[in-house]
Amino acid sequence: MDKLDLYIVGIGGQGVLTIAEILAIAAQNKGFECNFYPTKGMAQRGGFVKAQLRIGKGGAGPEISPHTADAAISMELQESLKAMKYVKKGGDVLIWSYKWLPTDVMLKRASYPEVDAVAKTAIEQGLAPKVLLIQDYPDGIAQNIVLLGASVAHTAVGKMFTADEIKEAMLQRFSKGVENNLKSFELGLNSNVWEG
Repeated sequence: MDKLDLYIVGIGGQGVLTIAEILAIAAQNKGFECNFYPTKGMAQRGGFVKAQLRIGKGGAGPEISPHTADAAISMELQESLKAMKYVKKGGDVLIWSYKWLPTDVMLKRASYPEVDAVAKTAIEQGLAPKVLLIQDYPDGIAQNIVLLGASVAHTAVGKMFTADEIKEAMLQRFSKGVENNLKSFELGLNSNVWEG
Protein backbone atom coordinates (compact mmCIF):
# COMPACT_ATOMS: atom_id res chain seq x y z
CA MET A 1 0.00 0.00 0.00
CA ASP A 2 1.51 3.33 -1.01
CA LYS A 3 -1.23 5.70 0.21
CA LEU A 4 -3.41 5.91 3.32
CA ASP A 5 -6.10 8.46 4.18
CA LEU A 6 -7.16 8.11 7.80
CA TYR A 7 -9.84 10.02 9.73
CA ILE A 8 -9.54 9.88 13.54
CA VAL A 9 -12.18 11.26 15.94
CA GLY A 10 -12.98 11.43 19.62
CA ILE A 11 -13.29 13.93 22.43
CA GLY A 12 -10.74 16.08 24.21
CA GLY A 13 -8.46 14.22 26.61
CA GLN A 14 -8.73 10.81 24.95
CA GLY A 15 -5.46 10.93 23.03
CA VAL A 16 -6.83 11.24 19.50
CA LEU A 17 -4.01 13.54 18.45
CA THR A 18 -1.45 11.22 20.03
CA ILE A 19 -2.60 8.39 17.76
CA ALA A 20 -2.14 10.69 14.76
CA GLU A 21 1.27 11.90 15.97
CA ILE A 22 2.56 8.33 16.34
CA LEU A 23 1.36 7.43 12.85
CA ALA A 24 2.94 10.60 11.46
CA ILE A 25 6.26 9.66 13.10
CA ALA A 26 6.00 6.16 11.61
CA ALA A 27 5.35 7.70 8.18
CA GLN A 28 8.35 10.01 8.55
CA ASN A 29 10.54 7.06 9.58
CA LYS A 30 9.59 5.27 6.34
CA GLY A 31 10.21 8.38 4.23
CA PHE A 32 6.52 8.81 3.33
CA GLU A 33 4.91 12.15 2.68
CA CYS A 34 2.46 12.96 5.47
CA ASN A 35 -0.15 15.68 5.93
CA PHE A 36 -1.50 15.87 9.48
CA TYR A 37 -4.48 18.17 10.03
CA PRO A 38 -5.75 18.31 13.66
CA THR A 39 -8.94 20.05 14.84
CA LYS A 40 -9.79 20.59 18.51
CA GLY A 41 -13.18 21.37 20.02
CA MET A 42 -13.86 24.31 22.30
CA ALA A 43 -13.49 22.34 25.53
CA GLN A 44 -10.23 20.72 26.56
CA ARG A 45 -12.11 17.71 27.90
CA GLY A 46 -15.31 16.70 26.19
CA GLY A 47 -14.99 18.83 23.05
CA PHE A 48 -14.90 17.24 19.59
CA VAL A 49 -11.40 16.40 18.36
CA LYS A 50 -10.45 15.06 14.95
CA ALA A 51 -7.26 14.39 13.07
CA GLN A 52 -6.96 13.84 9.37
CA LEU A 53 -3.87 11.98 8.18
CA ARG A 54 -2.89 11.66 4.56
CA ILE A 55 0.12 9.42 4.21
CA GLY A 56 1.96 8.45 1.03
CA LYS A 57 1.79 9.41 -2.61
CA GLY A 58 -0.78 11.74 -4.08
CA GLY A 59 -2.16 13.24 -0.87
CA ALA A 60 -2.90 16.72 -2.17
CA GLY A 61 -3.99 19.03 0.64
CA PRO A 62 -4.54 18.21 4.30
CA GLU A 63 -8.32 17.71 4.32
CA ILE A 64 -9.98 14.42 3.46
CA SER A 65 -13.03 14.70 1.23
CA PRO A 66 -16.22 12.81 2.13
CA HIS A 67 -16.29 9.14 1.07
CA THR A 68 -12.54 8.95 0.34
CA ALA A 69 -10.80 7.84 3.58
CA ASP A 70 -9.48 4.30 3.70
CA ALA A 71 -10.49 4.00 7.36
CA ALA A 72 -11.77 5.89 10.38
CA ILE A 73 -10.74 5.38 13.99
CA SER A 74 -13.15 6.56 16.67
CA MET A 75 -12.44 6.87 20.38
CA GLU A 76 -16.08 7.64 21.25
CA LEU A 77 -19.23 5.84 20.16
CA GLN A 78 -21.40 8.76 19.01
CA GLU A 79 -18.45 10.52 17.33
CA SER A 80 -18.16 7.43 15.10
CA LEU A 81 -21.28 8.62 13.29
CA LYS A 82 -19.53 11.88 12.32
CA ALA A 83 -16.56 10.00 10.91
CA MET A 84 -18.51 7.58 8.74
CA LYS A 85 -19.32 10.08 6.01
CA TYR A 86 -15.60 10.44 5.28
CA VAL A 87 -14.93 6.73 4.70
CA LYS A 88 -15.14 5.18 1.24
CA LYS A 89 -17.38 2.18 0.53
CA GLY A 90 -15.87 -0.96 1.96
CA GLY A 91 -13.61 1.06 4.28
CA ASP A 92 -13.11 0.19 7.92
CA VAL A 93 -14.56 2.05 10.88
CA LEU A 94 -12.75 1.06 14.07
CA ILE A 95 -14.82 2.02 17.11
CA TRP A 96 -13.96 2.17 20.81
CA SER A 97 -17.33 1.74 22.56
CA TYR A 98 -16.70 4.50 25.12
CA LYS A 99 -19.68 6.81 25.76
CA TRP A 100 -19.34 10.49 26.71
CA LEU A 101 -22.91 11.32 27.68
CA PRO A 102 -24.05 14.90 27.05
CA THR A 103 -26.10 16.63 29.74
CA ASP A 104 -29.35 16.18 27.81
CA VAL A 105 -28.80 12.41 27.76
CA MET A 106 -27.99 12.29 31.48
CA LEU A 107 -31.18 14.27 32.18
CA LYS A 108 -33.11 11.89 29.90
CA ARG A 109 -34.07 14.68 27.48
CA ALA A 110 -32.23 13.03 24.59
CA SER A 111 -31.22 9.55 23.53
CA TYR A 112 -27.78 8.14 22.85
CA PRO A 113 -27.00 5.46 20.25
CA GLU A 114 -26.10 1.95 21.34
CA VAL A 115 -23.24 -0.06 19.86
CA ASP A 116 -25.46 -2.20 17.64
CA ALA A 117 -27.20 0.87 16.19
CA VAL A 118 -23.88 2.53 15.33
CA ALA A 119 -22.59 -0.68 13.73
CA LYS A 120 -25.84 -1.03 11.77
CA THR A 121 -25.49 2.54 10.47
CA ALA A 122 -21.97 1.75 9.25
CA ILE A 123 -23.14 -1.41 7.50
CA GLU A 124 -26.03 0.47 5.85
CA GLN A 125 -23.46 2.93 4.45
CA GLY A 126 -21.40 0.10 2.95
CA LEU A 127 -18.67 0.28 5.60
CA ALA A 128 -17.03 -2.43 7.70
CA PRO A 129 -17.49 -1.63 11.41
CA LYS A 130 -15.12 -3.17 13.92
CA VAL A 131 -15.94 -2.47 17.57
CA LEU A 132 -13.75 -2.89 20.63
CA LEU A 133 -16.02 -3.23 23.64
CA ILE A 134 -14.56 -1.15 26.47
CA GLN A 135 -15.78 -3.57 29.13
CA ASP A 136 -13.47 -6.27 27.70
CA TYR A 137 -10.36 -4.32 28.73
CA PRO A 138 -8.77 -3.76 32.14
CA ASP A 139 -8.58 -0.42 33.93
CA GLY A 140 -5.32 1.49 33.73
CA ILE A 141 -4.56 0.81 30.08
CA ALA A 142 -3.85 3.54 27.55
CA GLN A 143 -7.14 3.29 25.64
CA ASN A 144 -5.92 5.27 22.64
CA ILE A 145 -2.89 2.99 22.32
CA VAL A 146 -5.13 -0.10 22.49
CA LEU A 147 -7.05 1.38 19.57
CA LEU A 148 -3.80 2.13 17.73
CA GLY A 149 -2.79 -1.53 18.08
CA ALA A 150 -6.21 -2.63 16.88
CA SER A 151 -5.91 -0.33 13.87
CA VAL A 152 -2.78 -2.21 12.80
CA ALA A 153 -4.55 -5.57 13.26
CA HIS A 154 -7.96 -4.73 11.79
CA THR A 155 -7.74 -1.79 9.34
CA ALA A 156 -5.79 -0.49 6.35
CA VAL A 157 -3.23 0.94 8.81
CA GLY A 158 -1.77 -2.58 8.98
CA LYS A 159 -1.23 -2.54 5.21
CA MET A 160 0.91 0.59 5.51
CA PHE A 161 2.81 -0.15 8.75
CA THR A 162 4.00 -3.20 10.64
CA ALA A 163 3.51 -3.52 14.39
CA ASP A 164 7.26 -3.07 14.89
CA GLU A 165 7.26 0.18 12.90
CA ILE A 166 4.47 1.56 15.10
CA LYS A 167 6.26 0.43 18.27
CA GLU A 168 9.40 2.23 17.12
CA ALA A 169 7.39 5.42 16.54
CA MET A 170 5.78 5.04 19.99
CA LEU A 171 9.20 4.81 21.63
CA GLN A 172 10.20 8.01 19.84
CA ARG A 173 6.99 9.76 20.99
CA PHE A 174 6.92 8.68 24.66
CA SER A 175 9.56 9.24 27.30
CA LYS A 176 7.31 8.05 30.14
CA GLY A 177 4.88 5.17 30.56
CA VAL A 178 6.62 3.08 27.91
CA GLU A 179 5.83 -0.26 29.57
CA ASN A 180 2.10 0.48 29.89
CA ASN A 181 1.94 1.82 26.33
CA LEU A 182 3.62 -1.28 24.91
CA LYS A 183 1.26 -3.51 26.95
CA SER A 184 -1.75 -1.50 25.73
CA PHE A 185 -0.54 -1.70 22.13
CA GLU A 186 -0.21 -5.50 22.38
CA LEU A 187 -3.75 -5.74 23.81
CA GLY A 188 -5.05 -3.89 20.75
CA LEU A 189 -2.88 -5.83 18.33
CA ASN A 190 -4.29 -9.10 19.67
CA SER A 191 -7.85 -7.84 20.11
CA ASN A 192 -11.03 -9.45 18.97
CA VAL A 193 -13.49 -7.05 17.40
CA TRP A 194 -17.27 -7.15 17.35
CA GLU A 195 -18.49 -6.61 13.78
CA GLY A 196 -22.20 -6.12 14.33
